[in-house]
Amino acid sequence: MVDWQVTAATIHCDAVADDVTIIVYPDWSTKCTGLEKYTTSREESINLVRRSLALRLALDCQQADCARIPEYVEKLKTEEARRNRSSD
Repeated sequence: MVDWQVTAATIHCDAVADDVTIIVYPDWSTKCTGLEKYTTSREESINLVRRSLALRLALDCQQADCARIPEYVEKLKTEEARRNRSSD
C-alpha cells in the first residue's frame, strides 16, 4: 500500500487523438477518463468517428488492450520503490 490517496496524469492519447487523464488509486486500481468518455457516451463515440474521418485516421479507444495505463502504473511503482529504498 502506498501513502498517497490518488495520483493522476493527463496525456495525449493517440488512439483517440485527445487528452485523457489516467487516475491511479492506492490499491493500484486505475481509471482512464478516455475509456469512460469514449465507451459509455454514444454522442462521444459518434464524435470520435467524425474526428476519425476528418483526420483520416482510425481512431478507437483500445480499452483493455491499452498499453498507456500499465505503462503509467509501472512508472509509479518504480518511483515508489526508488523512494522506499532511499528512505531505508
